[in-house]
Amino acid sequence: MPAKKHKKNDADLTGRELIKETSRRIRLARGHWDAHKNQACRRERDRALALYERLSADQREQIPQVLRVWLRYRSEKYFGAHRTKPGKR
Repeated sequence: MPAKKHKKNDADLTGRELIKETSRRIRLARGHWDAHKNQACRRERDRALALYERLSADQREQIPQVLRVWLRYRSEKYFGAHRTKPGKR
């Protein structure tokens, strides 16, 4: 049986690890978006946005521009506060 991997808490991430995890979460959210899995996309986008807010201006520049644009602008159109919450009819 393989050894269990120690999973770091998001609060423990700093520096390069934080940048990599933020990028990974944005890519994951985009994958859910492309697969039309809105609830999963919203959850991962919120997690990615929380990590993104912790980055300094220099660290934010290290996130690929395509991912930053998707996270901050395009997804805001669909998941912003002005949108109806899921499950409300």
